Amino acid sequence: MLLYAFATIVSLSASAQKPVQLFSPNKEIVLNFNLINNAPVYSVAYKGKMIIDKSTLGIVFTDGAFDNNITAGKPAFVDSTEDYTLVTGKASHVHDSYRQVTIPLQQASTGRQINLVARAFNDGVAFRFQFLSKQGSDSMVITDENTTFNFTDNPTVHALFLPNYTSSHEGPYATLPLSALPDSLMDMPVLFQRADNIFIGVTEAQLLDYAGMYLKKQNGVITGKLSPWPGQTAVKVRASLPHNSPWRVMLISDRVGALIESNIITSLNDDCKIQDVSWIKPGTSTFPWWNGNVTPDTLNAPGNNFVTNQYYIDFCARNHITYHSVVEYGLHQWYTDDGIGFQPGPHADVTKPVPGLDMKEICDYGKSVGVGIRVWVHFYALYPKLDSAFAIFEKWGLQGMMVDFMDRDDQLMVNMQTEILQKAAVHHLHIQFHGAYKPTGLNRTYPNEFTREGTRNYECNKWGPGLTADHDINMPFIRLLAGSTDYHLGGFRAVPDNAYVAQYTRPLMLGTRCHMLAMYVVLQNTLSMVCDYPAAYEGQPGFEFIQRVPTNWDETKVPDAKVGGYVAVARRKNENWYIGAITNHEARQINVPLYFLGDGNYTAEIYTDAPDVATNPNHLLKQTKTVTKNDVLKLPLAAGGGAAVNILK
Repeated sequence: MLLYAFATIVSLSASAQKPVQLFSPNKEIVLNFNLINNAPVYSVAYKGKMIIDKSTLGIVFTDGAFDNNITAGKPAFVDSTEDYTLVTGKASHVHDSYRQVTIPLQQASTGRQINLVARAFNDGVAFRFQFLSKQGSDSMVITDENTTFNFTDNPTVHALFLPNYTSSHEGPYATLPLSALPDSLMDMPVLFQRADNIFIGVTEAQLLDYAGMYLKKQNGVITGKLSPWPGQTAVKVRASLPHNSPWRVMLISDRVGALIESNIITSLNDDCKIQDVSWIKPGTSTFPWWNGNVTPDTLNAPGNNFVTNQYYIDFCARNHITYHSVVEYGLHQWYTDDGIGFQPGPHADVTKPVPGLDMKEICDYGKSVGVGIRVWVHFYALYPKLDSAFAIFEKWGLQGMMVDFMDRDDQLMVNMQTEILQKAAVHHLHIQFHGAYKPTGLNRTYPNEFTREGTRNYECNKWGPGLTADHDINMPFIRLLAGSTDYHLGGFRAVPDNAYVAQYTRPLMLGTRCHMLAMYVVLQNTLSMVCDYPAAYEGQPGFEFIQRVPTNWDETKVPDAKVGGYVAVARRKNENWYIGAITNHEARQINVPLYFLGDGNYTAEIYTDAPDVATNPNHLLKQTKTVTKNDVLKLPLAAGGGAAVNILK
């Protein structure tokens, strides 16, 4: 990462008053920066087309706005490459070339100095603010960030609208033209699709010690909005100087699959800060809360106890499932708590299991059969005891946890989540953030961040209308652009639409079983859940695919995709490839060219929807064939269906 080497302010000569242009290495993307009436603006062009016209850049501080009377210093350019290994993610090795420019900006009236740093990659562009030390002050308070995105040609917008800044970041996705957007917050990422099929995904990277950002249409222009500190609306960021904002990222391509393949988000983060990563083990995990803690009638005294957890641990050991999650039983969490429901009471204590539950005994048993143990915890029960809890968790032998119900992304919450990652790493604990905001690429810096929710998923099938294939198809094109997507996968009880009812125990699913299998590949998720109960899986067609599918990848390709329609995602682990293809409510056949394979013959195991899935959606067909990189797989997808393929060398 570049330091503050470009802080010196140099007045521009007359010959340097031209706009600053930053080209991507392949010259297809260009970011233009200029001062218009002494106010900073930028624009972005792609393949000669202006996609974002003059857009404002400005920060509002308590002592005034940094958006007028600005002078610019000499821009400093550098060509560089992010070349790094990812411990967890969609690729194991990333080689991202980029061009960078640092433009010193100064406001004479306040003496404030800010560097605008921009990077152009071949698949997108990003910029951030470096807030430099100010004479007479060593800190700053930001009340607004006036970053705008002035899109041209009224693109179609694919977005999640939220009522306010306090949210679990869950809901249905909307699709409508920019001109018809309501006056509502949009969660990031947001996908903008032009009529000429140029796609722009807007999100942020390296969210550290800053407020999370949303988008909102104001005066016809997409404008960034920062999440305020709790209990008030004015203050968004308090920080010591110097300080960095997160990167404002625009993923750009005329092939939407390129946005899914992109590694820009992690490339804009710092290298791994965990010295020893040998203990970090991605994998699949049970989550018995989802199925209702179903156990066989022959099990002796099921409950928050050893025998119930032993039943699930043995299931994991038999079926190559990496982790078992201890969550609750009978609607009471595994730790002592006098709260109502899952909301912590005044005496909640995550360091004290409920009577009859010995966590070390469970961890020791899991270790003896090769299964890791992890737990669910409520954030507000965990955080007050963070240090003592993590020390005890490590002593028990836990390997990680889901942290739930944060529902905020103001600066304070962002910092608390960073603290959780840092302290968890010291105790060799991985973290799954549920009820949380989107990822911003921190899995590069803290690879013990396995996954984040930040979207509506199949947990809703326990109490309301089931999620449809039309909801799922939005995931790869919107939410997945930010990174790992936590979803309650593995429901094996698909029913026709007219037979669906909400069930808290043994929830039902819409869509086909092949659709469910494909989701394990379509989604990037370092900790994919296997949520159903053991008897729902064992002996069932397709379960062997879940037993084999990795959760951490060496390479990702998207050979075919249409926004809102269908997607085929191919991911490689070692020499083997896995393909997941899903469609919306429309049946179709897609053709998947296997150009990404290496030389020689491969064996493809192909799972597709059976002809009778309209009435029996759990039925599937399995075939095995020899394929090469010159072949094209023809995959029939039923309405709400999918296909899953593992290609073995």
